[in-house]
Amino acid sequence: MFTHIVGERAAGLNDALTQGGFRRSQTIAYRPACECCQACVSVRVLAAEFIPSRGYRRVAQRNRDIIGAMLPANPTSEQYGVFRGYIDARHGEGGMADMSAFDYATMVRESHVSTRIIEYRTRGPDSRITGRGEGPLLAVALTDILADGLSMVYSFFDPGSERRSLGTMLILDHIEKARLLGLPYVYLGYWVSGSRKMDYKSRFTPQERLTPEGWLRVS
Repeated sequence: MFTHIVGERAAGLNDALTQGGFRRSQTIAYRPACECCQACVSVRVLAAEFIPSRGYRRVAQRNRDIIGAMLPANPTSEQYGVFRGYIDARHGEGGMADMSAFDYATMVRESHVSTRIIEYRTRGPDSRITGRGEGPLLAVALTDILADGLSMVYSFFDPGSERRSLGTMLILDHIEKARLLGLPYVYLGYWVSGSRKMDYKSRFTPQERLTPEGWLRVS
């Protein structure tokens, strides 16, 4: 199922649809509706109640030199370079493998809701003043700011920095940002039980999963 998210009421519509299990891709909100299958489950982390495990604390410690700056959703060639490296290394045969720089720019720009780009770089001498890192771009998140949380639309990172566990770091940072903004949830998109590629989402608890009866808490 899908619908367009455009016009003056786009933000409120995006909020309602996200709460109902939809995901945004540019100006389209979509939700799987497969006959006899409900495997795709929307997941959101309870930011205020999240307590990082020992493993997550180690990831945070390894990345203590990185700062994520929340910026307007403007695409850059540097972002595309990291995106291209990530896609080629992780999803070379996926649906985004053929995305050009123009396609990437369209993905970032086409939004009628409150969308931000978060750039992750190593801290510099002026980071406390500017709120931005000053080193090479290591990771990027395209994120919607909803009335009740942050929705991670798409994220990618330097595939050569495996030791940092940047994918985990991105989620941990979004949880912290949601707390600072006073927002209760971080929406992680769809989780499929038994999928090795999506299993990481189930480990950010407490969380809520959308069922036919509504959002169900999982600790």
